[in-house]
Amino acid sequence: MLLTRLAQVSREVAATSARSRKIALLAELFRDADADDAPIVIPYLAGRLPQGRIGVGWKVLGRPVEPAAGPTLTVREVDARLTELGKVTGPGSQAERARLVGELMGLSTEDEQRFLLGLLTGEVRQGALDALAVEGLAQATGAASADVRRAVMLAGSLQEVARALLGEGPPTLERFRLTVGRPVLPMLAHSASSVAEAVEKLGACAVEEKLDGIRVQVHREGDDVRLYTRTLDDITDRLPELTSAALELRGERFILDGEVIAFDDRGRPRSFQETAGRVGSRVDVTTAAEAVPVSPVFFDALSVEGRDLLDLPFAERHAELARLVPEPMRVRRALVNGPEDVAVAEEFLAGTLERGHEGVVIKALDAAYSAGRRGASWLKVKPVHTLDLIVLAVERGHGRRTGKLSNLHLGARTADGGFAMLGKTFKGMTDAMLDWQTEYFQGLAVEDDGWVVTVRPELVVEIAYDGLQRSTRYPAGVALRFARVVRYREDKRPEDADTVESLFAAHPEVRT
Repeated sequence: MLLTRLAQVSREVAATSARSRKIALLAELFRDADADDAPIVIPYLAGRLPQGRIGVGWKVLGRPVEPAAGPTLTVREVDARLTELGKVTGPGSQAERARLVGELMGLSTEDEQRFLLGLLTGEVRQGALDALAVEGLAQATGAASADVRRAVMLAGSLQEVARALLGEGPPTLERFRLTVGRPVLPMLAHSASSVAEAVEKLGACAVEEKLDGIRVQVHREGDDVRLYTRTLDDITDRLPELTSAALELRGERFILDGEVIAFDDRGRPRSFQETAGRVGSRVDVTTAAEAVPVSPVFFDALSVEGRDLLDLPFAERHAELARLVPEPMRVRRALVNGPEDVAVAEEFLAGTLERGHEGVVIKALDAAYSAGRRGASWLKVKPVHTLDLIVLAVERGHGRRTGKLSNLHLGARTADGGFAMLGKTFKGMTDAMLDWQTEYFQGLAVEDDGWVVTVRPELVVEIAYDGLQRSTRYPAGVALRFARVVRYREDKRPEDADTVESLFAAHPEVRT
């Protein structure tokens, strides 16, 4: 498949808001694709590189290259060139990357160059593209959408299913089954604004602690235990205590879903950053385990003794979990009969927050396990943290935000009358907001290096965030997690903005 075809479809998908039209465009594309194109086409459409990060930034990408007169590049040729690019390391690597990027851009038409720039800078954002791709694949091949979705969740890879489906047709979906040792995409939760809203929607449900840990899927076959993350990475060698815990359970063959989390000596959760750092540590695992021991907390059973439990009601799956896993290793929960018992759920949430966790997940007792999807039968509720911060600077946009002032540098007030930067964000901005701030910040600009526009610290912006994490990058020693813009507060003065001290008072667990 030619890259120009993919670039065209990407542009058309981004330009339409109609889900049915997006799916139809993808179906047309898949009908034209070879089976071996699928593992490249699908991540490209979603704005991902199969190679991951390849060390190319705007210093290289910002150099203009005369575009090709006509399209010749195939998606597989582009993939091969990007793979080669990602292997470049050592002395002279910057110049070699620049040469390879220039060569690729020189073979690309103007339209293809725009697509590649968006892909390499992370600006290709189509919105729930993987879910749409499933529907497009079904439409293109005549398979049932439900069968494709189930195959994807059991394979843990949309690309693998797409390659098989485009190459062999719908009958091949039968070979994708739940298998111990092959991870599946986890079921995810939608958000609800309150416990009352969630209970009203779900009726009889379980209210469970929402732990700020790392999602883990535990597979055991006899004495062999494998551990997988939410993204299906194998982390078995990093967490020997989880392997030991799995071997102590009653069953010999199972797949369990849960979290791994680090607790302090009072039994309260340590910071997410500590847990994440431990799970990510690959060197001297023994020392890391002594410094930051982690524990499994299980909340679901997907398979037990060869029996696939995915389609069973949650109440029955939990009964199987309780049979295998002792209570100290199961997530704390409360059962609620329906809206008339909402006070029970509210009390449980309050207790959960008091114990240091981030909220609750409320689960319908009659729901199946919808692997790989945000099921409407799981609803998470957690307090929304907001801050009034000062905009210290703003970065020039690129990709579809070219010509706009986009990424905000956010600061809190310090005791000496200055400001400490806490992070950046462009999340939550509407097109109208982008247009407004592009004009507004030009009037506040005090310095412009061509990329970052430093502004007078006068504008207050309300920011929602999920928490804090320690960071050596910023002067206060902490950074916001998942910051997004709520609204600008032109009604507030800079001295009304939140302080670093108040931030630490709200999050004592990350005080440095």
